[in-house]
Amino acid sequence: MNTLALFASGSGSNVENIYKYFVGNDKVKVGLVLTDNKNAYVIERAKKLNIPHVYINYKETSPDNVLKILASHKITHIALGGYLRLIPKTIIRQFKNKILNIHPSLLPKHGGKGYYGDYVHRSVLKENDKESGITIHLVNEEYDKGKVLFQKSISVLDEDTVSSLSSRIHELEYKFFPQIIEKYILNKL
Repeated sequence: MNTLALFASGSGSNVENIYKYFVGNDKVKVGLVLTDNKNAYVIERAKKLNIPHVYINYKETSPDNVLKILASHKITHIALGGYLRLIPKTIIRQFKNKILNIHPSLLPKHGGKGYYGDYVHRSVLKENDKESGITIHLVNEEYDKGKVLFQKSISVLDEDTVSSLSSRIHELEYKFFPQIIEKYILNKL
């Protein structure tokens, strides 16, 4: 069984969506939610869904301790669903090519440190881009620089606001992220 840890820093809507996608799957399951934000709503979602969850204070917890937590839950892969922290090199090396992230733009545009959520959508609108979308990529030691696995684009509409663009991008995330995670883990991508 492939066991997935979901890392999130915020509300966890992608976490819930991914969890529901894999319920009943006999090859991939969600085994842990990890957050670096003790006030993140993802903790409430994990409780509601009965998913083991852990808060990590990186100032007090070493990457080696995080690896021990992941090992204790038999984690084979990691997916980042709105996780804002750069993954420590030790964890990236231990999970080489087994950490996936979703980014709310067509990388390499609007990526890197500080580009997440509405900051990305504001940047897309400010640059008058004609399209935006999602990028699902492997995680390496730099923000948003890992190998691209999948991209899906949508047109940016003249009447788009940060909110409307965000909503349409979320729809893409919910539809494609779980599918691409599954295909990648099962070597079907």
